Amino acid sequence: MANVSRTRADMAGHPDVTEMRARYARVLGGRDVALVDGPVFLLGLYCAVSPWILHYTTSQPALVTHNLVVGIAIGLLGLGFTAAPERMYGLSWAMSALGVWMIIAPWIVGTGPDAGIIWNNVVIGALAVILGLVCAGTAARSAPKP
Repeated sequence: MANVSRTRADMAGHPDVTEMRARYARVLGGRDVALVDGPVFLLGLYCAVSPWILHYTTSQPALVTHNLVVGIAIGLLGLGFTAAPERMYGLSWAMSALGVWMIIAPWIVGTGPDAGIIWNNVVIGALAVILGLVCAGTAARSAPKP
């Protein structure tokens, strides 16, 4: 009987290692951060539904519409990062700008927001800025050098 419990420490000696690496690079499309797309989409989804989760639909109707529109925009950016990353990562700066706007929006769009609304928008905005900077850094790092 063969000893199947023995494992190899590395794949360097495998005859198909170059083909596997090329296929992996082709599947990822040259992207370094494939795990950022999902959190961006989920952040946009939460931003869009947060007025109903935190129940400020009657006290801040302008912020309800605002969060819905900005959440849809962030979610569409996340879908775009997944569908066409080589073209969309240039828009990661736009996501950072949306994050900054989300941080200041309760005072500009809203009328006397309470602490829960402010914290909600600040956290969403900060996460959008961070994820946008991660996407921008990845795009700058993986861009072809002249």
